[in-house]
Amino acid sequence: MSNLPIAVHFGGGNIGRGFIAELLHESGFEVIFCDVVDALVNKINETPEYKITEVGAEGTKTKIIKNYRAINTKYNLDDAIDAISKATIVTCAVGPRVLQFIAKPISEGIIKRESKTPLAVIACENMINATDALREHILEKTAEEHKDKITSKAEYGNSAIDRIVPTQPTDAGLDVLIEKFYEWCVEDTGFKNGPPKVNGIHWVHDLEPYIERKLFTVNTSHATAAYFAYNKGIKTIDQAMADKEIKAEVTEALKETAHLVVKKHGISAEEQQKYVDTIVDRISNPSLEDVPARVGRAPLRKLGRKERFIGPAAQLEEQGYDVTALMRGVEMALRFQNVEGDDESVELAKILKEKSAEEATTELTGLDSKHPLFPKVLERVKKVQSEA
Repeated sequence: MSNLPIAVHFGGGNIGRGFIAELLHESGFEVIFCDVVDALVNKINETPEYKITEVGAEGTKTKIIKNYRAINTKYNLDDAIDAISKATIVTCAVGPRVLQFIAKPISEGIIKRESKTPLAVIACENMINATDALREHILEKTAEEHKDKITSKAEYGNSAIDRIVPTQPTDAGLDVLIEKFYEWCVEDTGFKNGPPKVNGIHWVHDLEPYIERKLFTVNTSHATAAYFAYNKGIKTIDQAMADKEIKAEVTEALKETAHLVVKKHGISAEEQQKYVDTIVDRISNPSLEDVPARVGRAPLRKLGRKERFIGPAAQLEEQGYDVTALMRGVEMALRFQNVEGDDESVELAKILKEKSAEEATTELTGLDSKHPLFPKVLERVKKVQSEA
């Protein structure tokens, strides 16, 4: 048993092992992964160390990760609850839809907690205010007589993460190939006792500018490249960015989102353009090879009301600003149907086949029919339906 402070992380995937666990490990924590995939949990417990290879413009750098173990929450939920009760910090990278399922053990771990220092809870998901969403799920899973403990024994911080994890080699095992560049911003206002000491976190008072800049630049560009590449039959994202037409589509979409970022958040046009140029270089890097089917997966989520296309487009349309490029991206996302291994793409095809254009537009985007963006999305939905 380790004497190191404990960090519990839900999700033993590449982001969990290759990004979050790396920073927790380098901050002196024992990392306890919680997952339900038997083979992955067994592999983590059988492997005393694994390697992270960071890829940057100047080459590669290798790090060795130790001091970790895994709990299979499918069979050993009580062990996870006990670990949470003794932990300094709980993080997760499980996907927004899984937050509801990890809320119950986190709730029970908080209730069981004896330390006077509150547990730090930070959700590391590609969604706006993911920790707030997790906290709501935790409260829902908590009996009324214990709800005060969810606040008094734990503190919460919304976060925004940015790091590209490309397609991994087939024989990688636990090793992770990952981009050297990263950004992990966490809002510090919820930590009244001071934020947890994690090296590499950028603590901020207002997270929204960082979340929207990242979501509407990194995620919008990556998804635009992926959906155009998929529909054009291009095999990798870096090859897509070498295609003049697709690169122009990405560039035009980012011109539109940059207008919003600059005007709304007071970031200078020069600073935002520098950020855009950095992002374009990152997703164009052949050393970070990725495939459109993986980057574009989960189209229902990516077409959501606050997500990378509709989120910025709705705000821009309200200002009377052009969203033509973003709408072309939406159209390509709508064409991402029945992709092998992606349930959401199958559901997307079903919605577009069975629902009217108006019903499909509302269901897919969450837009009210009276919103000024609605007719522009409706036009793209009708076009894709008519060509089915």
